[in-house]
Order: sequence, then structure tokens, then C-alpha cells
Amino acid sequence: MTLTIVPARGELLDQWREVHNRCVAPTQLTADDVAERAFRHSLTVGYVDGVLVANATVRAPEDGGVVTVIVRVLPEHRRRGLASEYLGALLRQTRASRFEQIKTVILADNVGGLNFAVHHGFVETSRHEVDGVAFVDLTLRDATV
Repeated sequence: MTLTIVPARGELLDQWREVHNRCVAPTQLTADDVAERAFRHSLTVGYVDGVLVANATVRAPEDGGVVTVIVRVLPEHRRRGLASEYLGALLRQTRASRFEQIKTVILADNVGGLNFAVHHGFVETSRHEVDGVAFVDLTLRDATV
């Protein structure tokens, strides 16, 4: 089972949105929302044997060289190592770009996602709400290169 990651452009933005809206149900995005995000961030989709299984966002660096990496795997494809493989590919890419810090953000009620992030070296740094939806911000330990 090999994960293939491709940039989400054109028609693939609809697939990116499908994964986002299934995985982050409280924050549904429209096609216009996704088009705006695609302008500011790097959006990718992941496939196994041609089947859509995941997406990711790499948010443009903030002040100070902080980049945010978010991986989402559809529920029926979880617990197969795909999120680890996807995250690993994104971390290699962001580390090669020499960002000062790598962060992620996860729904506060996504216990599996939070455990995954901690398992991969992220530590909670803060919590915040957007439109009444609670999120946890985490920073990768030892991300400085």
C-alpha cells in the first residue's frame, strides 16, 4: 500500500474539500473557501491505488518562520500508517525549507488525532475557538534545523 501525494489544483480541489469536510465536519468549507485557501497555502491530496484517502494543508510561514502542517485521513482509511507516511513526507519537505518551527492544529474533541500528534513529537501549546469550535495548537519538539 503506497501513498501517492499530489498538489490539489483544479478539479482536485473538490476532492480536497471532500476530505476536509468529512474530517472536520464542524467547519464545512465551500468551493470558494477552498479556492481562497489554495491561493494562500499548499494543499495536497493523497491516494492509495487511485482511491482518495487523505488530504493535507501546509500553511504559509507565519512571522518568524513558523509553518503549520495539517494531515487529514478519511475515517475508513485510518489505522493503516497513512497519516504517518503523509506527515513524514510533509515534515521532510518543511524541514528541507528550514522553517524555525513546525506546528499543527487539531479539533479539541479529536482524541485520536491528538494522540497521533503527540506520538509524532508534537506538544500542546494552546487552545482556541473559531466560531464556537474548539481547536488545540501543537508544536513539534526539536523542529529547529
